[in-house]
Amino acid sequence: MSRRRLWISGVAAAASLFITVASAAQSDDTQRVVTELKQSMASNREQLMKYQWLQTTEITVKGETKRDQQTMCRFGPDGSVVKTPAGPEQLVQQTSTGGQDGTMSQKKIGEIKEYTDRLKSLISHYVPPDPAKLKIAMQIGNASMNATAGDVTLTFNDYYKTGDNVQFTFDRQARKLLSYNVNTYLDDPKKDIVTLSNNFAGLPDGTSYLQQTVLNAKTKQIQVTTTDSNYSLVGP
Repeated sequence: MSRRRLWISGVAAAASLFITVASAAQSDDTQRVVTELKQSMASNREQLMKYQWLQTTEITVKGETKRDQQTMCRFGPDGSVVKTPAGPEQLVQQTSTGGQDGTMSQKKIGEIKEYTDRLKSLISHYVPPDPAKLKIAMQIGNASMNATAGDVTLTFNDYYKTGDNVQFTFDRQARKLLSYNVNTYLDDPKKDIVTLSNNFAGLPDGTSYLQQTVLNAKTKQIQVTTTDSNYSLVGP
């Protein structure tokens, strides 16, 4: 199963739990709505596979851009995303300090790479969301729901680490995912905070897509922003 399909499976699980909690008193209606939701998500996935889009990834360290890359994306026959560079990657090296002919620069670059590799490993436990972990959190009472006039937010505490949480926000009328946010940490839960926000939007035909992802490691002041834009239908 592809990473994107796993992502959809996790979101569907969270959405099903949300509907179950929100409509617990009407079991027959709950099953109908869950079925409709899964059908809607499957239809949305099929529609999204007809598109290609531009993906821009920017990495900043202490507010300075260190890497800026653009790729054209489309779905391959197996459902995975195929990426093609859309232009030269902009890679900004740090200037050397201390008169050591770049030694400090290379050392710093190595430290940042090691840290970002650890970030990738950490986030892999949250993206895509794991239906099994969501279900366990629900069963042991670590899930809660907050409803407003238009949206519903479902929060799962201690999802992967003690003290972390993940949040799904749904449009309660359209039954569409609006955002998926992660609050976690690498080593120290107070000093090494890591957040991840995933925001969704809709295309003119109603197709929902992941618009922007922002990964923020506050201690190191490293931020990775991935934005999907310029969606267009793939020609025959």
